[in-house]
Amino acid sequence: MTFNGKNILVVGGSSGIGLSLVKFLFGNGASVYVISRSKPADLPESVSHLQADVTGDLEAISNFLPEQLHGLVYSVGSINLKPFNRLTADDFLNDYRINVLGAAQIIQHAMKQLKNAAGASVVLISSVAANTGLPYHASISAAKGAVQGLAISLAAELAGQKIRVNLVAPSLTDTPMAQNLLSSPEKREASAKRHPLAKYGQPEDISKAIAFLLSDDSNWITGQIIGVDGGLSRLKTV
Repeated sequence: MTFNGKNILVVGGSSGIGLSLVKFLFGNGASVYVISRSKPADLPESVSHLQADVTGDLEAISNFLPEQLHGLVYSVGSINLKPFNRLTADDFLNDYRINVLGAAQIIQHAMKQLKNAAGASVVLISSVAANTGLPYHASISAAKGAVQGLAISLAAELAGQKIRVNLVAPSLTDTPMAQNLLSSPEKREASAKRHPLAKYGQPEDISKAIAFLLSDDSNWITGQIIGVDGGLSRLKTV
């Protein structure tokens, strides 16, 4: 995959999947724009960075973006795992704001630039938990289910403007956000065994799938949910 001449925005590109994607895109010729709350020390020097919180003021985005935007990835998320009876209204609202409202507002701020590209790709991040019942995931499952509804509706609405919208739905991935779930050899072994392929994900597993959906190689794919989950959502092997 090459991205020469492509301008791509990665929101949440400061660590984990987002940072892995930024480095991959940059290494394959893209001009990359990153929005995150902090700037990572190992961000390539020529990558443009805007410090912003997706739950705060986003007015600076309009002047930050180039005239044309060929790709947009919303790689912001949350892991909020609690028994249902311990979840508060604020838990549900915070997960919704971060995962759904943040994505919607970023896309709204970038619509002019996406349209100007005359062919663009938007990729949102769902979760295996949105389509597979997992205990203690009620709040994040609800939020990611809403992300899927948003993406599929936008895919239909924006198809006539040559803007594709797809999702990737990962399972547990070894990122800073998941560090508490993978904090010991025993937890890592148990997490791996839950997946048919007997391993949990690495950031590159997800970022390369996202890159494919951003690339011209996927130019006839829109409105799809791509599971990158070691088979967890579809297979029962025991």
